[in-house]
Amino acid sequence: MSVSVFDMQTMCHLWSTPEMRDVFCENTRLQKWLDFERALAETQAELGLIPAEAATEIAAACDISKIDLVATAEETRRIKHTLVPLLRQVQKQLSPTASENLHYGATTQDVVDTGLILQLKDAHAIVTRDLAVIGRELVRLAGEHRDTVMVGRTHGVQALPITFGHKCAIWLDELSRHAERLSQAESRLFVVMLVGAVGSQASYGARVAEIESGVAKRLGLAATDISWAPSRDRIAEYTTLLAMIAATLSKIGNELFNMQRNEFAEVEEGFTEGKLGSSTMPHKRNPTAAENVAMLSRSVRYSASMMLEAMVQEHERDGIAWKSEWKAVPETLLVSGAILFQAGALLKGLRIDKDAMKRNVEMMQGYLLSEKVMLELGNKVGKNTAHEWLYEASMSGIEKGLSFAEALRAHEHISDTFSDDSVSELTRPEAYLGAIGDSIDRVLAREKDAAWLAV
Repeated sequence: MSVSVFDMQTMCHLWSTPEMRDVFCENTRLQKWLDFERALAETQAELGLIPAEAATEIAAACDISKIDLVATAEETRRIKHTLVPLLRQVQKQLSPTASENLHYGATTQDVVDTGLILQLKDAHAIVTRDLAVIGRELVRLAGEHRDTVMVGRTHGVQALPITFGHKCAIWLDELSRHAERLSQAESRLFVVMLVGAVGSQASYGARVAEIESGVAKRLGLAATDISWAPSRDRIAEYTTLLAMIAATLSKIGNELFNMQRNEFAEVEEGFTEGKLGSSTMPHKRNPTAAENVAMLSRSVRYSASMMLEAMVQEHERDGIAWKSEWKAVPETLLVSGAILFQAGALLKGLRIDKDAMKRNVEMMQGYLLSEKVMLELGNKVGKNTAHEWLYEASMSGIEKGLSFAEALRAHEHISDTFSDDSVSELTRPEAYLGAIGDSIDRVLAREKDAAWLAV
């Protein structure tokens, strides 16, 4: 029975991807635990701490396909322990000697936390790959629309002309910093947990440093200097970073959602045959992709915030805070996977309506250029005087339904200052884009061979 949006056949595609669901499914979770047990046994055997034959048996038995999950679940409910029922399933396959050497020196949190890190490592590969897809699409859009003039809006209303390429380059610039943060977090996050009951490593014996190093190497992780059992900043950093990425993507989705309003109609997400906008209004082509990208971020941010709560641990280990991660981390990654995938698809299929952008620029009949005219006029009569004259001309022109150029020509002092040709030149939107083109070029040049885009 499906009870969650993550496993409902009709809903799961909106909230996750098959790839990320595989990373965080029960089978994978338990297999990562078994991977730890295999690596521990093989390392201990290599160091002569347990018989080599026992390690060989343990390695062969640590396979989720050989585990009775129904029996494991029943035993978990009966004895109320997370890991021991799984270990008992492994022990059923082992000789007495091998069974005695399974999980030697380890504690449950060593296994569970290392397993989680292994899942995060797999998920991280998906995150970085899909972030690169989005980055490449923004590179394309920024380049293609470097000079596509559109309205820049502040406080929700028209302000000054910009280009659509500039908007995309700003998004690209922001995501490049997220990619840098992801890369920097890798060395802090991808570490083994092998510390024993209270973090002292006493149960592993005198050669614990060699054991930890060997297990870490076998699992593709790094060893640590000290226990991180009560220090959850590593995982909190990663989930918070995902929330930041989700917030950026939500901003992009929300912007593209608003730009698709009929009153703007500046972009449209890709339309596929059979896509239905409404059960009662057949004409509608709803911006569902953009709104879903914008919506998903909220879930990521709230799930990630639970990891900040999990940082507040008691003593050397705290099951109250620790176990909250088991819900927060998978959900953060599942929804992050969805938002990354959907944002990439949205940008790939995005249609840009240059004519609509031009029409919206012209909607204000030139008043978008008031700043440019004020600065030019200020050079001649002083900034404060220029502002006063332009305020008079603008308010009068708007009241009378005049274009900005007509309002300027109708103002006694301004008309004496600028010729008709000068007024025409001053009110051309494409002539007041400042350093936008240079800014876009700098970002694109920097990202041309960026490693994060090549993933």
